[in-house]
Amino acid sequence: MDWDIYRCFMSVARTGGLTGAAQALGSSPATVGRRMLEIEERTGRSLFVRSQTGYQLTGDGQLLFEQLEEMEAAARRVESWRREGEGAVVRITAGTWVSWLLAENFPALCTERDGFSLAINVGETRANLAYRESDIGIRAFEPEESYLAARPVGDVAYAAYRQKNALPASNGRWVAVGEEDAISSYLRWPHEHATGRIVATVTRPRSLLDLARAGAGCAVLPCFVGDLDPLLERTGEEIPALRHRQWIVMNNEDRHRQEIRTVVDRMTKLLKSHADIFAGKRPRRG
Repeated sequence: MDWDIYRCFMSVARTGGLTGAAQALGSSPATVGRRMLEIEERTGRSLFVRSQTGYQLTGDGQLLFEQLEEMEAAARRVESWRREGEGAVVRITAGTWVSWLLAENFPALCTERDGFSLAINVGETRANLAYRESDIGIRAFEPEESYLAARPVGDVAYAAYRQKNALPASNGRWVAVGEEDAISSYLRWPHEHATGRIVATVTRPRSLLDLARAGAGCAVLPCFVGDLDPLLERTGEEIPALRHRQWIVMNNEDRHRQEIRTVVDRMTKLLKSHADIFAGKRPRRG
């Protein structure tokens, strides 16, 4: 069988259900569910006990899981060996706005003296480190996977922003990411609280900043983005329900590699140096 179906099985086993696995894989619960039926059909074994609370491994499922863990470990060793021969690349997965901050502060993460390069994958889906797709991830919650190590780097606050000095009537107009792409809580907020008042939708969060700057309407943004922008102002106070802790995550087996340890240390220093602005304490650019 294709390794992807095994990868899907491992994700369901680790998260205990279709929804968590789908988020980790960037897929849909329905697709993951079909793949689990397919692997059971092709192996001729029942691998899960299904219930309203999730998916639990059967004896056969546990045996398959343990064998696939050994395959993963072997694959990681081969991948590390391969990368040693081609020059180290540290792969980072982060959301739209943290990636923006990393790009603005790139020299703090990688310099001309370093023997490695960075590859930054920008997206709103959960950073998946199980299959070496990334070396470092930024998450909005403490990871539950046992194979991950994590460092907390402070809280992230959110608020609604509009064009600075806009007319009060603009408070009734909103811009948002389309519902099908609104996979984060802050992206769903306008659909849940401003129904019927959304005047424009986009497919990527980065465009919300441009629309708000142009005066199209209000946008929900992380405070470290909105408060740093001289063209924007808050329409009110922080939205408390959206506040969350932020974590740097890495694979337990890789976190001691020199280049990964170096980048994680530098990212930790960078993000913690912005702790006040992340927490919505309103410092602005000079």
